[in-house]
Amino acid sequence: MEKLNKNELVDIISEKTFVSKRDARAVIEATFDEIEQALLSGKEVNITNFGTLVPIQRKSRIGTDPKTHQKIVLKEKNSIAFRPSKTLKAKL
Repeated sequence: MEKLNKNELVDIISEKTFVSKRDARAVIEATFDEIEQALLSGKEVNITNFGTLVPIQRKSRIGTDPKTHQKIVLKEKNSIAFRPSKTLKAKL
């Protein structure tokens, strides 16, 4: 599976929108910053025809240490769930 990193995304956006790489990077950075701030404040981020990012809190649970195979307690933690839109699912 190939990966797409932020620099490659900047190049693609710059070419498709005919803006400089500097401007494309600024827009991408601002977009990611706003998504991050929304998630940190507990808001869902819904991007039409793409999907929804949802902040979730995972409960503590019993797990297994892969090295020693002993039972361990995994603490509760905050995470993010992604629910793809019907449109994106259909394309995949």
